[in-house]
Amino acid sequence: MTSQDEIRMLQRIAVAVEKLAPAPEEPVDVKSADAYTWDPAHKALRPVAETAHLDLKLLMGIDQAKDTLLANTRQFARGHSANNALLWGARGMGKSSLVKAVHAAVNRETPHSLVLVEIHREDVRTLPQLLTALRGWVIRRFILFCDDLSFDHEDSSYKSLRGVLEGGIEGRPSHVLFYATSNRRHLMPRDMIENEQRTAIQPGEAVEEKISLSDRFGLWLGFHACSQETYLAIVECYAGHYTLGITLNNLHVQALEWAAARGARSGRVAWQFIQDLAGKMGKRM
Repeated sequence: MTSQDEIRMLQRIAVAVEKLAPAPEEPVDVKSADAYTWDPAHKALRPVAETAHLDLKLLMGIDQAKDTLLANTRQFARGHSANNALLWGARGMGKSSLVKAVHAAVNRETPHSLVLVEIHREDVRTLPQLLTALRGWVIRRFILFCDDLSFDHEDSSYKSLRGVLEGGIEGRPSHVLFYATSNRRHLMPRDMIENEQRTAIQPGEAVEEKISLSDRFGLWLGFHACSQETYLAIVECYAGHYTLGITLNNLHVQALEWAAARGARSGRVAWQFIQDLAGKMGKRM
């Protein structure tokens, strides 16, 4: 084999190896938008042109949680210390809607002061990578948001979250907060915690490890199933905001029929009813 043949062979090998190599990571850029989704496969943030959110005044029946989260988020956006928040409780009562509405409200008050970064539940184990990507962007303040967060049996990714919230040698950057929503107060199924009590050598310590995760959130905001009175008040608020021309009595009758058909009363059910009503009336929302 001549030296030219060897060179050509080496070139072909180099091209083949290059094709096998993973794609280069995209640089993280957080200047183009106020909201992003986290893409762990490429360690990149994907900008969201416009977040889907409701106006804060439309979120009714959760006044205490709304005031608390808004105050916490405002002080964080202004450069002051604030707490991570866990919004837990009944389905459809506006937990994720509140996070997005508060983000939008604070950015209306102080434009571009706050960045919302959504991380999916299955990507929680990559939180340390996301923090590394954001650590140098101290010119902006970030809320990492995970919707419907919970952990099941044999799921050890909760340890990544626990380290991010408070632990770890580096700690959480001061310009980053973590907001999560969950149907579970302790993020773990009850039978998982009870099983630890029955089988562990030191039951107290085993349970403490599981429930200490939620303890690391400075704010616990509870959302409870709404009464009929609250449900109808939410429906009235939506109908007024979108100027649906319907009598109050007729609105109540139809709203209660809608809730009965679904076996539940919640903000989500009220919103679904209003969407259906507006469509039947030929109105766009």
